Amino acid sequence: MARLTPFGYRPGKSILHRLDARLKFFMVCAIGLSMVKAGPVAVAGYSVLACAGFKISRIPVIETCHALRFFFLLLFFVWTARALSDPGTPLFQWAGISVTREGLFSGLLMTSKFFLIMVTGLIFSSTTAIKDVKASVQWALAPVPLIPENRVAVMIGLSLGFIPMIFKQGGQIADARQARCANQIKNPVKRTIGLALPLIKKTFASADYIALAMASRLYSDDRTPPSFSPSGKEPAFILLTLVVVVGMLFF
Repeated sequence: MARLTPFGYRPGKSILHRLDARLKFFMVCAIGLSMVKAGPVAVAGYSVLACAGFKISRIPVIETCHALRFFFLLLFFVWTARALSDPGTPLFQWAGISVTREGLFSGLLMTSKFFLIMVTGLIFSSTTAIKDVKASVQWALAPVPLIPENRVAVMIGLSLGFIPMIFKQGGQIADARQARCANQIKNPVKRTIGLALPLIKKTFASADYIALAMASRLYSDDRTPPSFSPSGKEPAFILLTLVVVVGMLFF
């Protein structure tokens, strides 16, 4: 049975699903770039909007947390590194290692930004079909000279399509190894290699199959331009995006 992942498109009729894909693409790019300058107030305010978007998208919380467990581990290491490296008022000292108040605060702020960027991307991928993402990229790159927008859009669309497929294949390989008691191997290096090598092999094989399928159907960069169907709610979301970006830049 195929496994759903939080990284794939989930059909729906919410206001986020019906928004023009070009606007959602612009919103993700603008919010992601302005997040670099965001302060604590802006991060807290956008967290409320992100939670609302997460709920509207109906992304399963438990499955998402399980899929992002290694990302959470990375955020913990980033937070710990900032707490140990940033100078400031020490809260805890042991064997020459000190945890500072300023480090804990800056680490929390940085990890919160990373997490909100991830949540924004999840909302975008869950409410936007791959064909719409591809069409948005093609539309955005059309005015840029010397860039084959059709080919770049197809590459991005295929990359997004491969993400849930890789997760599905990884789950199948893990189930097969567990059925053969491979989970009893105590060496973490051998366990990782035993999972990674078959996954890489299946991924490259799937890429070859897709390339052959496209060639057999006489794929060409010269195709009919994509069409878009705005929902009518775009002006309100443009205003909301501008307010969020300005808030992040100044707060």
